[in-house]
Amino acid sequence: MKFKTSQLIVTTLLLCPALVLAHGVSNADQEILNNGGLFSYIYVGAKHMLTGYDHLLFLTGVIFYLNGFKDIITFISIFTIGHCITLIGATYLGVKADEHLIDAVIALSVFYKGFENLGGFKKLQIKSPNLLFMVFIFGLIHGFGLSTRLQSFDVGTNQFLAKIISFNIGVELGQIIALIPIVIIITQWKKRKSFEAFYKSANTYLIIAGIGLFIYQLYNYFGTP
Repeated sequence: MKFKTSQLIVTTLLLCPALVLAHGVSNADQEILNNGGLFSYIYVGAKHMLTGYDHLLFLTGVIFYLNGFKDIITFISIFTIGHCITLIGATYLGVKADEHLIDAVIALSVFYKGFENLGGFKKLQIKSPNLLFMVFIFGLIHGFGLSTRLQSFDVGTNQFLAKIISFNIGVELGQIIALIPIVIIITQWKKRKSFEAFYKSANTYLIIAGIGLFIYQLYNYFGTP
């Protein structure tokens, strides 16, 4: 099977995030936060979202399902509201959970979207849940995952809320930067005859990636002393 240049670009765009391991907390990021003020939180937040393969895979699945720019804006906005609530709220209140368990649930959201996109609920003769509601719920869960990452840093007490908000702003900027090429490529590809085959293969990958990430996170959870 021969791949056109555009197919290779999109496949790389979808596959590469799952290979990026910079999604966690690093000493280098901590140094940046220690020395850079509020803008450093914006930078680290954007970086975290750009390397947040699980978040981006889920959003890619959502975009596949939608038709029209208005729908994309609506659903991405609902997702954003959801993760802002838990990112800011959980961090400010100090609500924590094991990051591997949260990431395991986020991995299931990736699986869920691929499964739904391929008509999994219809094949089981089950009515699929309201997508807008599910995107909001998953937004809350994804935001909690972002909060666990932020709470892994030594944020201190000075300008505590401002630092949380700055990190959140960075996350939103990173999300916008990451989604622009994804939205453009998917919407343009819908005009091509090869879109159906690409749609099936990409969403099959979401299912496989979701299962793989779920197993990986549970392995890390039970394997951590």
